[in-house]
Amino acid sequence: MPEVRDPTEPSCIIVTGMPGAGKSTVTELIAKSLPRAARLSGDEASGMIRSGRVWALGSPRDEAERQIQLMLRNVAALANNMAAARFTAVVDVVLESPAELATLTDALVCAWDLVVLAPGAQVCRDRNAARDIDDRWDFTGYDRLDLKMRESFSDNSHWIDTSNHTAEESAADVLRRVRVGS
Repeated sequence: MPEVRDPTEPSCIIVTGMPGAGKSTVTELIAKSLPRAARLSGDEASGMIRSGRVWALGSPRDEAERQIQLMLRNVAALANNMAAARFTAVVDVVLESPAELATLTDALVCAWDLVVLAPGAQVCRDRNAARDIDDRWDFTGYDRLDLKMRESFSDNSHWIDTSNHTAEESAADVLRRVRVGS
């Protein structure tokens, strides 16, 4: 059995938010700023499926949900492996509900902190629209997702309004709020 850090010492930083919140950029900056860290992407874990992949909002709905659960378990397994090797896992993932958070965190053997990057629905829309066409998300549910995340994660996470932050400011803000294991 691999050695795992003391569970009171967070070794996994979970960063969530809507598409366009800045998760990918901020988690990359966080991981690069720590002495031993790995960035784990839910999108990249989902993208490992080469045949039969269903987008998270796609159909059939039951298959999309099954693949979301698979992605969350795979990300947790990678985070556990990183923690066992004494790396901080910096996770970039869109979480919509307490059930999705529980799927991820119940599978973790390492301690974790949840951070929600929350610039607001309009800022996320604008950022998504400004992306290169190949990098845009075909997503129209910003207002619904913003409300759902606020209802789901207000009490158990660090909320950061990134609407007027640079990516570097957001990363520094995250690191000020969470405890990072060594």
